[in-house]
This record gives sequence, structure tokens and C-alpha cells, in this order.
Amino acid sequence: MSIQEAEDKLDRPLGQKNTLRPQKVPKADRVKQRLTSRGATIAAIIIATLWTIPTFGLFVSSFRPAEQIRTTGWWTVFTNPSFSLENYADVLFASGASSANLSSYFINSLVISIPATLFPIALATMAAYGFAWIKFKGSGAIFVLIFALQIVPLQMALIPLLQIFSQVLGISGTFPAVWIAHTIFGLPLTIFLLHNFIAEIPGEVIEAARVDGANHTQIFFRIILPLSMPALASIGIFQFLWVWNDLLIALVFSGGTVDVAPLTQRLAELVGNFGRNAERLPAAAFISLIIPLIVFFSLQRYFVRGLLAGSTKG
Repeated sequence: MSIQEAEDKLDRPLGQKNTLRPQKVPKADRVKQRLTSRGATIAAIIIATLWTIPTFGLFVSSFRPAEQIRTTGWWTVFTNPSFSLENYADVLFASGASSANLSSYFINSLVISIPATLFPIALATMAAYGFAWIKFKGSGAIFVLIFALQIVPLQMALIPLLQIFSQVLGISGTFPAVWIAHTIFGLPLTIFLLHNFIAEIPGEVIEAARVDGANHTQIFFRIILPLSMPALASIGIFQFLWVWNDLLIALVFSGGTVDVAPLTQRLAELVGNFGRNAERLPAAAFISLIIPLIVFFSLQRYFVRGLLAGSTKG
């Protein structure tokens, strides 16, 4: 018994029962305690180490001479260290028909990834708000139908969509074709995830705004968007990484030209026939990792908030 508890007991009148109650631990603290156990920490360290080893090997290989890349593994650098910047020079600055020419493809990937991330998130946020807080006939059935679109294999829609772009709209092989394709394929899951988050916003907040005379547009921009920032950032990270690393949609809708094709398509072509230029691939692949790493670490705090948002409510 602590000194404070003893003093409180002495101050109470005779016969009065102890009315002190243990303080309730907030749910966020309970979740934090469960996730920070010794076993969870050890498991996280092991998983992080195993996950980092391939990236470290790619980084080391990008600085090794071409002859050593062809004949030995990257781990031999610990016994026979040898480093060179020749691979990066070939990838970034070499000229000619067989050069990597990554600069233009790098810009293409940015031009594709940024709109293809913003468009589905913007449309999905409005749709999620409508399904969550605007009651209309058939809303439940439409929401289930949109969610069910995730079970349709992406490969089944490529050829029909390509025919529409080329024969009807005439935009095949352009940036808008790639943007629309990524938006279409990313909307079902994005709407589902944002709906689950927006629907958990306390109804009292929405009702108070309505009492004050706010319409749906004002509620959406002044209440829903600020409260949904953790979820939007988390989904934005996943959408950006998916678009940046995509190769299938790029092969089908970009046309393969240097004006539209993204970085992933150039990486697939970089090795050449029979793997002749395999020594260039580690340097080029590591360059392609720079932007995703910047995006992830810059939005990491929002990403963590978005993951814990559902577990700390109430």
C-alpha cells in the first residue's frame, strides 16, 4: 500500500467502504503494451533483418564490378572487397541505342504514379462518404457490388479495356490511358477501406455540423477530409507503391514508347538478350527504390496512425 492510499484510508469516516477504483488504462496504451512485448520485439527484429538482407545485397551488388557480379555472389564482398561506380555511370550517363537512359523513364514513372494515386483516392473518398453518410435507395447493394469487383481477375479486363481505349476513345499509348486504368483497378479496394474508416467517425460530429447549417460539401471538406488524413496517407502509400512497381498495366497501356513507358518497363528490357547486361540491373533497380523510400518515410507517421486508428477508437 502506497503512502497516498494509506492517507486516504485514514481520512475516510469509520465504516465507509473503500471507494477508490483502479484507473482504467486507455485502449491505446493496452494495444501498445501488447505490441511491445519481448517476444513481439524479437520477432519484429528477425523479420526486419530477413526483409532487409535482399535490399542490402542489391545495394552492394550495384557497386561491384561487372566481372564479379557475373562470377560471384554479393556476400564475397566481405572477403574480397571491390567497389566501382561504373554501373551507375552506365545507367545514368551512358549514351547510345543500348544505353539505359533512365532519366526519361524516371520522369515518366513520376508522371504516371502521382495522378494515378491522387485520382482513385479522390474519387474513393467521395464515394466512401456517400455510402457511409448519405442514405439512398440501393446503397448497400451498390457497395457490395463495388467490393465484389475485387474478385474479378485483373487480366480479364485488360484486353476489353485496351479495345475501348484504342477503338472508342483513341487514347491508347498515352498517359491518360494509364491513369484511367490504374484508377479503375484501384477504386474497389480503396472505396472499401475508406468506407470502413469514414463510417467510424462519430455521428455526433456530423449531426452537429448539420445543425449548424453545413451541407454535404462543407461536411466533406471541413470534417471528413481532416479526420481521414491518416487513412488517406496509408492508402496513398500503398497505391503509390503499387503504381510505381507495376509492370503489367504499363506493358499493356503505355505502348512501350520512351515518351510514356515507366521505369519498370525499362528495367525489364535492361538486361537484354541472354542476360548480357545483367550487371546494370542492380544499379538501375536501386535507383528505382529511391522515390518509394522517400514517399514511405515522409508519410510514415500518418501510416502508423492509419494502422492504429481502428484499434484505438472507443
